[in-house]
Amino acid sequence: MDLALRPEQAEIQRTFRDFVAREVAPVARALDESPRFPRELFERVGELGFFGMRYPEPLGTGADVVSAVLVVEELAAGSLSLAAACTMQSLMGTWFVHRFGTVEQRERLLVPALAGRAIGAICMTEPDAGSDLFAISTRAVAEGGTWRLTGSKTWVTSAPVADFFTVFARTGEDRLSVFLLERGAEGLEIGRAIEKAGVRSSLTSEVHLDGARATALLGEEGAGGGYLREILAEIRVVTAALAVGVGRAAYEEARRYAGERRQFGKLIERHPAVQEHLAEMATELEAARRLTHWAAWRSDQRLPNAREASMAKLFASEAANRIADRAARVTASYGYATDSPVQRYLRDARFVLIGGGTSEILRMNIAREG
Repeated sequence: MDLALRPEQAEIQRTFRDFVAREVAPVARALDESPRFPRELFERVGELGFFGMRYPEPLGTGADVVSAVLVVEELAAGSLSLAAACTMQSLMGTWFVHRFGTVEQRERLLVPALAGRAIGAICMTEPDAGSDLFAISTRAVAEGGTWRLTGSKTWVTSAPVADFFTVFARTGEDRLSVFLLERGAEGLEIGRAIEKAGVRSSLTSEVHLDGARATALLGEEGAGGGYLREILAEIRVVTAALAVGVGRAAYEEARRYAGERRQFGKLIERHPAVQEHLAEMATELEAARRLTHWAAWRSDQRLPNAREASMAKLFASEAANRIADRAARVTASYGYATDSPVQRYLRDARFVLIGGGTSEILRMNIAREG
């Protein structure tokens, strides 16, 4: 495929690149050192239209997946913390309400969420159920025309600040269903905050459900696994774009440093060992970006994409970690100091190995799909 951007795609890319340079990059270190939810920047991302890009008019702009991937890369190059929170909001945090919510629920929850004024979270992972969704033990029981949920979730992105939650629960032996819960619901408790090595301003915590009353069942009872599979490829493509963004940031910092630092009478970018690192980083970054754009393009063309999305996420996430490691080698002691962004890229890059499916799971999927 031709990777040349259409004029409207290039304009979207420029808009967010300028926004990141002006408003995100200058505070990225502070967000890492004093973790707090970046609400002001989050709202600005909403004002710029990112949260509604993948939803049709009049709720959103109906942009293509390639355009969304371009934005995700720009945000991640500035701050993976901000990018992770925004990416979760733009798809998993809001998609089920868009797809299955009532007109009233969309107006009250989805519209402000797409504008960045409300926050959605998705509750899937449990202490004993990560990649294996059908190991979920949270139960939902019908009661008086509604549903009550009991169980615990962990690693819930944005839970400490979320206004509503999409919750996966078991409604039968092999039946997963999706429910909408709202902050303040009886029996809903935001649990222990999870302190992470990276993406520290993308707040994460446990969520406990003690007979919590759901606002609604989203979609058909028992169809939750199928609903998730409908968007799984796109989840993996945008996670690959997160990886490309943080990998790009690491590469650019290493290249900047190599062009300024002198050793043995010349810039280190002229030393063969450093040139080898920079060449490998540039090559892996470009390969990751092209594989990600290819998978995004396939989504836009409505082509089968599960295998390609897994490949993009696998390669890009592993490449981002290799690039961050090489950046640390190029920058040496400077990159190890806390006032260098390289140590942040090293820590943040680990996140993209986990989100959207681990490398081990993705390899199994790719092999199985032939």
